[in-house]
Amino acid sequence: MQLELSTPALLFPAISLLLLAYTSRFLTIANLIRSLHASYLDNPKSVIAGQIANLRKRVVLIKKMQIWGVASLLLCVVCMFLLFVDYYLIGAIIFGISLIMLAISLFQSILEIRISTDALNIELSDMEN
Repeated sequence: MQLELSTPALLFPAISLLLLAYTSRFLTIANLIRSLHASYLDNPKSVIAGQIANLRKRVVLIKKMQIWGVASLLLCVVCMFLLFVDYYLIGAIIFGISLIMLAISLFQSILEIRISTDALNIELSDMEN
């Protein structure tokens, strides 16, 4: 089977939308961190401290998600160039690596979603007490 130039090109819209979603998550969390930081300075409650620690983990994960996603997109571009200049075997290998990087990014997204639900549970526990 020979990899066609159009195959890696199919990932462009998907990766672009994924990176947009990651950026949206990052901006939302950045605003939340600023808000929680101000609240914590006014009233240092343990729930807010727990939220800030949770958000720190999420920011690190989102950064990694973005790095793997951008690297995947970059390798898609390299793959397309290699296919364009008739280096099919190397192009296919690079495309495979790009898919692995995309999978890593998506796995980290799952971890970030899990941590974000933990943050919501921290908020709910505060209301229960």
